[in-house]
Amino acid sequence: MPGASVRAPQILLAFDYGTHRIGVASGDTLTRTARALVTLKCAKGVPWQDIDRLVAEYQPAQLVVGVPYNMDGTPTALTKATRRFARELKDRYALPVALVDERLSSHEATAQLRDARAQGLKRRRITREDIDMNAARIVLERWFDAPDAAQPV
Repeated sequence: MPGASVRAPQILLAFDYGTHRIGVASGDTLTRTARALVTLKCAKGVPWQDIDRLVAEYQPAQLVVGVPYNMDGTPTALTKATRRFARELKDRYALPVALVDERLSSHEATAQLRDARAQGLKRRRITREDIDMNAARIVLERWFDAPDAAQPV
C-alpha cells in the first residue's frame, strides 16, 4: 500500500518498581510476548548500574513502568516514588517511558507461578524475586494489550 508505514519490531523493557526490589522484563512488538528477566536489589537506592547494563544489552526502543494504585484508583504510598523513577528513566536514557496501571500484577504473578509449580513446570519454591520479575512481565503484557491506555511520562 503506497504511503503506508510499517513499524520495525521494537524491544521494550518493563519495570515493577519497589523500594527493596525492581522486577524487570523484556519483550518485543513483533511477537507481543514478554518474559521475566531479573529482579534487581535496591540495597542503596535505585541500582542504576544494573539498569545501565540492561539498557545497553537490550537497547530498548521504549521503557514501561508499572504504577501502583489502590483498588479504588487512588494513589498508594509508592505511586509518587514510582513516577519519580519513571521520570528518571526517561531523563537518563532519553527513551519514551509509558506508565501502566499495575493493580494486582503481583497477585496475578503469584497465582501463575503457583500454577506452574503445581504442574511441575517450576521446581523450586517461589521467591519474592520471582514474583517481582513476573509482575514486570505482566505489566509489559498489559502494555501490549492496550498501548494506548498507557500514560506517557
